[in-house]
Amino acid sequence: MMDLNTAGSAPATSMNPVYRRRLRVHRIGISLSFLAMAIGIFFLLWILGTLLVKGLGAVNVGMFTLTTPPPGDEGGGLLNAIVGSLMMVGFATLLSTPIGVLAGVYLAEYGEESWFAQLTRFVTDIMLSAPSIVIGLFVYALYVAHAKHFSGWAGSFAIALIAVPVVVRTTDNMLNLVPTSLREAAFALGAPRWKVATFVRLRAVRAGVMTGLLLALARIAGETAPLLFTALNNQFFSANMNAPMANLPVVIYQFAMSPYDNWRSLAWGGALLVTFSVLGLNILSRTLFNQKIQN
Repeated sequence: MMDLNTAGSAPATSMNPVYRRRLRVHRIGISLSFLAMAIGIFFLLWILGTLLVKGLGAVNVGMFTLTTPPPGDEGGGLLNAIVGSLMMVGFATLLSTPIGVLAGVYLAEYGEESWFAQLTRFVTDIMLSAPSIVIGLFVYALYVAHAKHFSGWAGSFAIALIAVPVVVRTTDNMLNLVPTSLREAAFALGAPRWKVATFVRLRAVRAGVMTGLLLALARIAGETAPLLFTALNNQFFSANMNAPMANLPVVIYQFAMSPYDNWRSLAWGGALLVTFSVLGLNILSRTLFNQKIQN
């Protein structure tokens, strides 16, 4: 009897106008979601394809071993820009990592819901959404204008300010995912609070914190606007951080706007290098995070 009622209710349900309307809305929603995803993937593949077509021709040994050429000259490479970017990003990472991680530990372990912690999170969120050119102007007014010259140190400081809020929020969020029972077990064994924060909570989410560091690195690797106001550029090879320093984002910007075919070709090659470097960092960060979730 129950089977007959169940069987008889299926056609009635399918013929219900409310059910049909909800089914139509569901199908429209799924179709629009799929269309939005397809549009996003299409433009992403279009950008990557254009970079590959126009950038692969400039990728050769000379791009990594020669410095940027003078206007109108053939050949040349991006050695000075690559080294300058690596140095500035490296110093920015060394500066932002301890500040961001320690600030995140304080917010999660000691600050909790205090007014100072809430204010810090609010300021961090503002810095996350602030245009990078504003940070570049801030460092220009604070450092470059008083030093009377552009420098690699100013560029490192500018992009470090961009990386710090990323590391802070990631560390804070990851530490808040640690189960309370794990903390209580450590406290029950007599561990002091600083040991619980560093050797229990932070160790439990080290993969997530590393993901935040990689995301911050990917964020600052392609920043152009702050470096225009701080490091500027240098046509020659220089490892002097106290002088204007070549960097890939600014070189790409200047070469892409030039009338010289060789410069534009090098700009495409540099854009390809930066794009796939950032893509690789994002893939690595997601891989580490997914492995942590599975474990």
